[in-house]
Amino acid sequence: MLLRAFFIVLLLSFAVPHASYAKPPSISADAAVMMDEKTGRLYFEKNPLKQRPPASLTKIMTAIIALENSSPGDVVTVSKNAASVYEGQTISLRTGDKITLDNLLKAALVYSANNSTVAIAEHVAGSEKIFLEMMNEKARLIGAVNTHFTNTNGYTHPNHYSTACDLALITRYALNNPAFRKYVRSKEANVEWIEPKKSEKINSTNRLLGGSYPGIEGVKTGSTSAAGNCLIVLANRDGRSLITVVLDCYDRYQDTMAVLDYGFNQIVSLELCSTDKTSAYLPVRGGKESSVALVGEKNHTIDLLRSDLPMLKRKLDLVPDISAPVSYRQKLGKESFYLGDRKLASIDLVAEKQIPRKGLGARLYEKIFGSQS
Repeated sequence: MLLRAFFIVLLLSFAVPHASYAKPPSISADAAVMMDEKTGRLYFEKNPLKQRPPASLTKIMTAIIALENSSPGDVVTVSKNAASVYEGQTISLRTGDKITLDNLLKAALVYSANNSTVAIAEHVAGSEKIFLEMMNEKARLIGAVNTHFTNTNGYTHPNHYSTACDLALITRYALNNPAFRKYVRSKEANVEWIEPKKSEKINSTNRLLGGSYPGIEGVKTGSTSAAGNCLIVLANRDGRSLITVVLDCYDRYQDTMAVLDYGFNQIVSLELCSTDKTSAYLPVRGGKESSVALVGEKNHTIDLLRSDLPMLKRKLDLVPDISAPVSYRQKLGKESFYLGDRKLASIDLVAEKQIPRKGLGARLYEKIFGSQS
């Protein structure tokens, strides 16, 4: 009876959140996802596996390869091939210019300069071809299996594609690099040449970095006629970091803000199990106490959408027929949580305290006269 009562209270506590449920937002993007940066879990999806041109979101992978295989302080000599890139946004690179990799990465990630990525690739790998092989191999290792790159800057090509889900995975991986995080949250920067001595001021293409939405920490814009207007953003609020990807939007900024509002308002943290809160009681035969309280072996918290709470279920699997003595923190069962049919967590339950055996006199009395309970 105790187990059943606790089960009902647990479900009711989950079913009464502090704010009302909200439906996922209706957005103009052809494809979109929202991912928790810490866990990688998706909380919003729209055509998440649809292959689309990624435009300049490509440059995130370009930066990953550069940062992992070279040093920002490296001096790059600009080739004729890199200097000849003119389509889309560029910086004033000329054949023979000397400039650090750091400045080329600033140009690529802050300003989305297309010629800078070619100079980066040639310096890091010796050729664009080899660099692209590195990009595609890294995509596979990250788990972005529906992605293929044919250039370093995002120019449209039939075999150059990714998905909203893959781009979130790639971005989440890139954000582990502190240098990358610094580049993509910059509102502006100065690109400095070593030879000839000159500089060029650049501004971020990401308008949300201007403060119109609180908590924005980067990441990257992308636009071509084939890809449409695209945007990847990292935002943090109250310790929760969310990555949003929106592809081919009528208004990429409004779409992004709508998805972020949904995430920050609808994702809640729930304590499923605790080391100092009783999860169940288990009868104990022959003990100085008739039952033992069970607590979690460790604390376990999970994030869920408010709309998922009514589907949350709890299952207890307890060791039957326990006899004293019971040791402190003795494992006596498991507590499992499910969202529908999907298991979210399984936590060992342990004895909250020691339950000694009854004394010899008490045991003899019960044997002769029966239990007084």
